[in-house]
Amino acid sequence: MLAKVSSCAVIGLDGEIVEVEVDISNYGLPAFAIVGLGDTAVQEAKERVRSAVRNSGYNFPNHRITVNLAPADLRKEGPAYDLPIAVGILIASGQAPEAALPCVFLGELSLDGRVRHTHGMLPMVGLASSRGFRTVFVPAADAAEASLVDGMDVIPVESLGALAAHLRGLDNISPFVSDGAGGAEDVPPPEGVDFRDIKGQEHVKRALEVAACGGHNVIMVGPPGSGKTLLARATPTMLPRMTTAEALEVTKIYSVAGMLPSDTPLIRHRPFRAPHHTISHAGLVGGGRQPRPGEITLSHRGVLFLDELPEFAHSVLESIRQPLEDRQVTVSRAQGNVTFPANFMLISAMNPCPC
Repeated sequence: MLAKVSSCAVIGLDGEIVEVEVDISNYGLPAFAIVGLGDTAVQEAKERVRSAVRNSGYNFPNHRITVNLAPADLRKEGPAYDLPIAVGILIASGQAPEAALPCVFLGELSLDGRVRHTHGMLPMVGLASSRGFRTVFVPAADAAEASLVDGMDVIPVESLGALAAHLRGLDNISPFVSDGAGGAEDVPPPEGVDFRDIKGQEHVKRALEVAACGGHNVIMVGPPGSGKTLLARATPTMLPRMTTAEALEVTKIYSVAGMLPSDTPLIRHRPFRAPHHTISHAGLVGGGRQPRPGEITLSHRGVLFLDELPEFAHSVLESIRQPLEDRQVTVSRAQGNVTFPANFMLISAMNPCPC
């Protein structure tokens, strides 16, 4: 029997719908194959899904199982396909019915059937909404993040067994209802420093105020201990509050990077990034075999602070010249090009001399 389940992949900061096709055949020796250009984490889903199905009280078919992740020419990575593969196997084996409405399944499975947190939930749910889907099944830990997308029924899934019971109509799972905590703005700044609490250094504070108003970049030169780092860390608190669109944009970046705090579904404070001077070119502008956001993208809509500026490699400093002008950076690889936003305020600091 053939079953089809919808899921999503993350490409850069955007998503792509992936159709998970599961075929169970009585011909040939028992086997479990996953095709569709999946990475190691996708191939290892075979063992996670096998154990999760059995430990959830269902029978894992002892037949030839073929799972195709379409489109086949799109590289898939990460464990987000565990849940749709398991659901497809249950549907193809007749142990669960198909969903009544078109929906998307996202989530990683543990061996006991629990559904774990998955990175990149916000862009994937946003893509599903733009493609006409109105129901999405996500890990319970990610339901608050997924609910940031308007017009979607977010079903929080604790375990594979609970999801199968929901599909069978035995124990329905209620859609997640946001309590509005993601919009709270009375949380103290993450750096713990407020610009208004800094005493003295009036000329530097005035210069930072002017730079912040005009979106200019700043370099501070002074001896160690004069307060350069403290002033830089306090600068984001002087910037205006992010709009809802800006907050969603920043949250999407941190979700894809796997840096979104579990208790903060929506980032409200402007980011502040201070990489060490030993950072690599890829770490600053982004890169990797599957391009990931770098520090200049993680500081989007916020502040990038380069302390001890002369210690940074010349090639690293030259690499941020174009992003400073274009407010975005394009990472090119053999598989294709990925464009990341990079609209940040650059603050750097240095000592008057190496001594």
